[in-house]
Order: sequence, then structure tokens, then C-alpha cells
Amino acid sequence: MEDVGGKPRSAAVAVGGSFSVEQPLWIAISAFRVLTLLYAIGRYAQHEQHYTNMLGAWIYMGVLSVWTLGTVKVFWSKEHCGRRWLFADLALVVLGILLTRAFDAPVYVHDGDVTLPTIRAAGSVLGFAAYGGWLPAAFAGTVVGVANVIEAGKLDSSNLHNIVLLLLSGVAIGFVIDLARKSEETLARALEIQAATRERERLARDIHDGVLQVLSLVKRRGLELGGEAAEIASLAGEQEVALRRLITSGLGPAEPAGPVRAAEAPVDPSTPQDLRILLAPLSDQRVSVAQPGTAVLLPAQAASELAAAVGAALDNVRQHVGEQAQAWILVEDEPDSVIVSVRDEGPGFDPARLAEAEREGRLGVSQSIRGRLRDLGGSAEIFSAAGQGTEVELRVPKQRQQSRQ
Repeated sequence: MEDVGGKPRSAAVAVGGSFSVEQPLWIAISAFRVLTLLYAIGRYAQHEQHYTNMLGAWIYMGVLSVWTLGTVKVFWSKEHCGRRWLFADLALVVLGILLTRAFDAPVYVHDGDVTLPTIRAAGSVLGFAAYGGWLPAAFAGTVVGVANVIEAGKLDSSNLHNIVLLLLSGVAIGFVIDLARKSEETLARALEIQAATRERERLARDIHDGVLQVLSLVKRRGLELGGEAAEIASLAGEQEVALRRLITSGLGPAEPAGPVRAAEAPVDPSTPQDLRILLAPLSDQRVSVAQPGTAVLLPAQAASELAAAVGAALDNVRQHVGEQAQAWILVEDEPDSVIVSVRDEGPGFDPARLAEAEREGRLGVSQSIRGRLRDLGGSAEIFSAAGQGTEVELRVPKQRQQSRQ
């Protein structure tokens, strides 16, 4: 279906699949057309003696009655009412306005006698409003207004008042319809996302309770047995990591394993981004990621920078502890901040070495980690001691990020 301008018309979404806020309006418009028809017939019968061509006027009222009653079902819903029906209805009421000048006595026309369709013309304007929004309503109201000026032969305060009221009511209702359509589409999309998220969480729970536990058991027992069983354990471990990544990324295609690097940020830096998706590629057989079951949202730029800092911390583990070193990532989504901890069980180091490394021009920690967090308004704390491993705690405040949007 098309709108008045010929552009594709977006059908309103029935929220929950059974109801649309537009439908009651279409029913009201259909009822309004019938009631205003009865009013127009009564007004003409009251002023019949004013007309020099009473037969012609009655014929028009009969045609208008047959048309209005015959199209009740057409104007009952947006699915049946198309552009041709609306233009035909508008043409009929405009014809009635112009015939008033031909059928009514000149003296009564000059005195501002009501037109044949009278307020029935407003039904056409409302139909355009419900069909296409405020712009088609303004078009139909303008056509009716011009016809009224031609019928009266002048633009006076009386018909100007009526034209303004007609335009304002049509445009206002059209604007409300536009907002209603957008609200319905937004709500329907939100319900779809909610349903998809619930299904994803259900599948994730089932997979975690079944497949992942079996793979984890095979990996552990295979490593204990050694030999060929160790090869099977290795394969099971790889599949466990891939499956966890698949679940975390929303049941989408898992990214291939590769060097420890964060995913690229979306183009819009203020778009909310789930940090879990950015951290998922960092998980492998040597890196375990523990994070909430619900989305950890930050502005895309902040999430990307935080994930990059985590990647830099893991690079340090590889460099200073060894390529096969084990590391653990813990994500905590608190009310006022997001905290990511990266821990290893390496030999640790004297914290005084960080300042010494910075003086020597080695800026991995000061720029890649602390510099990123400083730019985000957060902090990076490093805890280490000889023989006790190292823990990097990255904290990004949510309030600071929201104020930047």
C-alpha cells in the first residue's frame, strides 16, 4: 500500500500480533462519516427552501448517502482503505461544496449558508490523516478550504475560521498517528528483542547444563589420562571455548581464534555495546572469562577501549609469564561502574618496576592500560607481589560515560 505521495507506506505493527492503536481511530472515522452524513441531510432539509434547484440538491444528497453507507466497511480499517478510496471521497465532498453555489440562491450563498456536505467534508480530511499522517491531512484540508472559498466567492472571517479549524484538527490527528506508528514499531521491535533474548538465555542454560559440562569433563579426564586421550581432551577444550563464545555473542558466528585483540568499535561511539561480546574473542584454552548472564552495556567507544586495555593486560601475561600461561578475566557489572579484573598465577613482580619501566620508555602499562582508563574517567590498579601472581583491576564509571553521550 502507498501513501498520498506515492511512497511505500509502512504498515503499523499490531503489538502482540492482535491489536493496533490505529484500528479504533479508523472505526471512529467510519462512524464519524455516517453521523456527519445524517447531520448534512438534516441541515439541508432545514434550509431546503433556500435552494433554487432542490431536486439537484436532493440527488446529490442521495449519491452522498449511498457512497457513505456503501463504504463503511472500506473506511473501517486501514487494510481496506487505499489511496483511490480517499481521493474519491474527497472529490465527492468537494463536488458538493461547489454545487452549493450552483443550487443555492445567490443571496444565501453570499450570507454564508452552509454547504451541502457541511461537516461531512471533515471525514475526508480525517481519512487522509489516518492513512498517511499529517502531510496528507494538510493536503486534503487545503483542498476543502479552497473549495469553500470558491463556493463563497470570497475569503471572510467565517470561512477562514472553519478552514483553520479543519486544518488544525486534521494535522493534529495525522501527527498523533505518525507518533503512534513509530511507537508501535519501536515497541514491537523491543518485544522481538526481548523474546529473542529469553530464547537465547534458555538455550544458553540448556547448553551450559549439558554440552559444556560434558566437554569440560572430557577435557579434564583426558588430560589426567594422557596419551591419545590428551588429544581428545584438547579437541574438547577447543570446542568448549568455541561454544561458549557462540553463546556469548548471541548465537551468531563465532570469530576465529587469533592474537589477543579487542573487536573494533561500531561507527557511532555513543551506541550502547555489550562488553561481553568484545571480550568473547579473548577466551581460549589458556584464558577463562567469567561474566554476568545479562548484557554489560557501555557506550561503544568506552567498551572498545576497555576491551583493548584487557587485551593489553593479557599481552603482558604472554610476554612476562609465558605463551602457555593461564589467565582469568572476571567482569562485574555494578550499579555505578563496570569492573574487569585480569589475574594470572605468574611469578609476580615488584610494583616499583612499573615506574622504572616508564622512565625507560616502556609505556605498555602506563599508556595501553592506565592511559586508556584515564581517558574514560576510570582507573587501573595493578596488584602484584613476588611469587603471588599479578592482578589488574580496570574500573569504568557508568555515570561519566552517560554524561558524555
